[in-house]
Amino acid sequence: MTEHRITVKREGAVVTITLNRPEKLNAVDPAMIQDLESAVAALEPKSDVRAVIVTGAGERAFCSGADIKAWARLEPLGMWREWIPAGHRVLSRLAQLPVPVIAAVNGVALGGGLELALACDLRIAASTATFGLPEVSIATVPGWGGTFRLPEIIGTARAKALVLTASQIDAAIALEWGLVTEVVPGANLLTCAKALATKIAANAPLAVRMAKQLVDGRHSPEHMEALAGALGAFTEDGREGVKSFTEKRPPNYSGR
Repeated sequence: MTEHRITVKREGAVVTITLNRPEKLNAVDPAMIQDLESAVAALEPKSDVRAVIVTGAGERAFCSGADIKAWARLEPLGMWREWIPAGHRVLSRLAQLPVPVIAAVNGVALGGGLELALACDLRIAASTATFGLPEVSIATVPGWGGTFRLPEIIGTARAKALVLTASQIDAAIALEWGLVTEVVPGANLLTCAKALATKIAANAPLAVRMAKQLVDGRHSPEHMEALAGALGAFTEDGREGVKSFTEKRPPNYSGR
């Protein structure tokens, strides 16, 4: 399936989403946000997809962030009502996909591009990749989750160092700080990402989905409620509760 601003390719149980504006360093504009949301929405109900890879086209950039020309045309109310909520919504949907999502960072990941990578479960990087949140250097702030996802991953002090100085770090420092879990030569990046995705896909799919929800559940009570509800429904008491309700009689619970 090909979208206007992204491409989506499926190989077995693994889906690869590629940001496809290499001439613009894969900068995000409203059309790309819409296409990315459509791709994520299409993946949400698919029980036969077991892992997702997100990467950028070309060798220079994973994603250079928001397309400044696109958002600079917006009035402040437009930023508040449209651009920022749209980014939050799409990245939250990506983060909440039931299957693991791997960011294969093939070049610069700046601003919204880094925030896109942060919304993924795992990140591996090409040795030439660089990372940063440069927003304060242009009189704005990270707007798509950088201020809360980044400290969770690398710690508050290091996150502040990146955000407040608008500095960039290379792949080696990103690995040292835990921002990425692996650094490989650029030519091997997609091969390594697909190998990782395939390794995940080989495991029991429901167990993988539940494990992801359990890890994420420390910050997302709705995930824990979903797991608990599913567990309760398949107990003997769960079946007795439904049966007694439909038969209009008091339940006889066994504690099993």
